[in-house]
Amino acid sequence: MSEPTLRDAFWELPLDQLTRAEWEALCDGCGRCCLHKIEDADTGEIEDTNVACKLLDCSTAQCSDYRNRKAFVPDCLRLTLSIVEDVPWLPTTCAYRRRAAGRKLPDWHYLISGEREAVVRAGVSVAGRVISEDDAGPLEHHIVEWGPPKQTVTVGFAATEED
Repeated sequence: MSEPTLRDAFWELPLDQLTRAEWEALCDGCGRCCLHKIEDADTGEIEDTNVACKLLDCSTAQCSDYRNRKAFVPDCLRLTLSIVEDVPWLPTTCAYRRRAAGRKLPDWHYLISGEREAVVRAGVSVAGRVISEDDAGPLEHHIVEWGPPKQTVTVGFAATEED
């Protein structure tokens, strides 16, 4: 089966103009949407944890069975155009959230940088920073604050990272 054709700079188009393949390709692969969250029943405040869905490969932040994930994790949310603006726990760095708000993709996004590892260098990916739900224990013990991405500054021909 051949790979679907993606249009040049498709990520600059409005989300409702993307093909299914382009929609899927927009994901930066950070893995943050595959982490458990804790919602305060009284305030509705959502706290992040470093506890990953059992299907997330904790070292790469990639789903180990993306195509069949709903069979193993029935409450896995399929992010669609109709709900992208209504999912409060998507990180501010999320490409879907950014594009829905009319913002450009960040420099570290692989579609801009040309490198899948740029999301890791920017500190956005959860790769190597999470624990599987199978090993975690109580979620309350795993609350984290991910913080903003590292800024990459180009000096001459060398890129350096600033916090």
